[in-house]
Amino acid sequence: MARSDTDSWDLASSVGATATMVAAARAIASTEPQPLINDPYAARLVRAVGVDFFTKLVDGEITLDGEEADASRLMVGVMAVRTRFFDDFFVIAGEAGIRQAVILASGLDARAYRLPWPDGTVVYEIDQPEVIGAKTAAMVDIGATPTAQRRAVAVDLRDDWPAALRSAGFDPAAPTAWSAEGLLAYLPPEAQDRLFDNITSLSGTGSRLATEDHLDGARFRNRGNAMSERWRAHGLDINLSDLWYDGDRNRVDGYLTQHGWQVTTRPRADVFADYGRTLPDTDETAPIRDSLSVTAIRQ
Repeated sequence: MARSDTDSWDLASSVGATATMVAAARAIASTEPQPLINDPYAARLVRAVGVDFFTKLVDGEITLDGEEADASRLMVGVMAVRTRFFDDFFVIAGEAGIRQAVILASGLDARAYRLPWPDGTVVYEIDQPEVIGAKTAAMVDIGATPTAQRRAVAVDLRDDWPAALRSAGFDPAAPTAWSAEGLLAYLPPEAQDRLFDNITSLSGTGSRLATEDHLDGARFRNRGNAMSERWRAHGLDINLSDLWYDGDRNRVDGYLTQHGWQVTTRPRADVFADYGRTLPDTDETAPIRDSLSVTAIRQ
């Protein structure tokens, strides 16, 4: 189903199901012989959501062969590198003295529970009310304890989330570490700009931001179609490309630079190399080879 300005979702439908997909990839990546990441909660969160395909995937009850197996390994590898990139971003921000973090569209992100946050750190998680409620309940059932002061902010990013964030205790004068991971493609181009405008207005000097920029939208959409076809064969009828917005977008690095941020970008292949991994040069990886990992510091 195509997106609309008033659509909503939980962790088993629409955009929310992609958060469950990413958690499934993190769960599998965490079991690799030399894992880049360690997410002890991902598999249990996937089981709590209850999407049959993803649950069977993390429990090893689905056997993938040939191109399907290759595609699955690629997805897990990409998500492992992406997760580690954002993990390291928050760790480095903490080492620099930042004690306030905001995870936008947090989904099944468990960083508030698994990263070594410095004492006194407050982590704000923003997502749809149904998503926040389901994850919070699942983590209580698991018996997980946050490693920072976690404050969940149940609000749609299309609504006045800055006001909701401030109401939860957020201090816009303090330096903040922001993440917008796997988010921008699910926003219309003008909403992407508005997101960065709001982040900028809430960011004190020294604040940091990590995000991504997919420069080749058409090939990125084609990859989504291919992934969706594979899922459909296993009974999961979600078309990723229906969830993404088309339209010309401002380059993330240029837009942030114009709004007072010092920006650094890294091609996806270079980020893989940073972690001792190689991004294969194949048709399957073509849509993401042009993607950039972006970090920025507020001047």
